[in-house]
Amino acid sequence: MAEVVFRWFADQAGLGDRVVSTSAGTGEWHVGERADSRTLDALDRRGYDGTRHRARQFSRDDFDSNDLVIALDRSHERILSEWARSPADVDKLALLLSFDSRGDGVLDVPDPYYGGPAMFDEVLGMIESASRALFRQLEPALRR
Repeated sequence: MAEVVFRWFADQAGLGDRVVSTSAGTGEWHVGERADSRTLDALDRRGYDGTRHRARQFSRDDFDSNDLVIALDRSHERILSEWARSPADVDKLALLLSFDSRGDGVLDVPDPYYGGPAMFDEVLGMIESASRALFRQLEPALRR
């Protein structure tokens, strides 16, 4: 969800060609698969197109090709920090919800997998709010 939403913000601002965003998991369970149908449904209900997404696993090389590595929860952030090869890699890590000042101190995006459609919609709302805040923070540098 987060990649699709962040990409939408960049495209809407006319900066899609200045931003590369990718999505990767810490496990290999679903590599090559489409997003869960409930994720696609939630995205579709809000006007996003997630149909091109395919799962892939994070690689240590991703630290080299990204300025930021955004984790959705602290467990993933912990795994990514263990995979980091240098302090510079660790400095690229951030939690998505840490960018949203309206998040009431919540740092972990909940996994909606065992919930119903309402849970997917709630998670998408959290991701939208934090992605908007992150994009607004990055936008001035992207416009230079």
